[in-house]
Amino acid sequence: MRKHITASAMLTPSLFLVVLVLIMPLGLLARYSLNAFVPGQFMVDALTSTNYLQSFTDPYYRQILLLTVLMSVGVTIACLVIGFPMARFLARTNSRYKSLLMLAIIMPLFVGNAVRAAGWMVAFGQEGLVNRILLFSGLIHTPIQMMYTTSAVFVGIVSINLSFVVLTLQSVLEGLNPSIEEASLSLGANRFDTWRLVVIPMAMPGIAAASILCLILTMNAYATPVLLGGPNFMMMAPAVADQVLLQSNWPMGAALSFVLILTTIVLTALTYWYLKRRTVGAI
Repeated sequence: MRKHITASAMLTPSLFLVVLVLIMPLGLLARYSLNAFVPGQFMVDALTSTNYLQSFTDPYYRQILLLTVLMSVGVTIACLVIGFPMARFLARTNSRYKSLLMLAIIMPLFVGNAVRAAGWMVAFGQEGLVNRILLFSGLIHTPIQMMYTTSAVFVGIVSINLSFVVLTLQSVLEGLNPSIEEASLSLGANRFDTWRLVVIPMAMPGIAAASILCLILTMNAYATPVLLGGPNFMMMAPAVADQVLLQSNWPMGAALSFVLILTTIVLTALTYWYLKRRTVGAI
């Protein structure tokens, strides 16, 4: 009994902190989302679903939501395709330079997203490194516009999320027994089948965790879309900031926030369900 009371007492400060910094702000945001917006009056107390209806019926907001979802799925797939071989190499290598390679993966996490996006702005500029390389190689004859494009945002977000994906996968792959893969090869399976039928199913928990993490980070990306996409490129997080900071439309901004939260939860659940189903099917 005393142990139970002690454990409950230890949890109380954490629960209070969660309520204070998460539940209460979300509750206040939910209330704001049901208010009405009147230009010049900030917002008017009401209980209306107009803001949510507009989020789903207005083509502008539907396009923003669709773009955000497609960007999140695309970035997640790209990070898995690029990150899995990297994580696999880090998990299996016995090189004395492994620590340096791990440091190279971790170091970008010490740099803010805005700083990294600014670096890509320099690289993607008309006189940037990418255009210079393409001009020097003869692939293009005049500089091409890369800034403020969907491709620039895609590359920027992939570069940010890749470290998280590699580290998540690497920690799981290091825990796999190499003898299982060796047994598959010794029994006549080629390397492709071994990867497809042995390595990937065993690594599925890490793939699921990395996918969910990457989806959440991309769905809520702000600095990279703003800096690399420009004013005409809009994802959900910048759209929320635009409504709150520039339009002073807090009810609409709050409604978009909840649409973003719910969409992220649904995507996360679908990803988890799909990957879990694949894992069971592989076994």
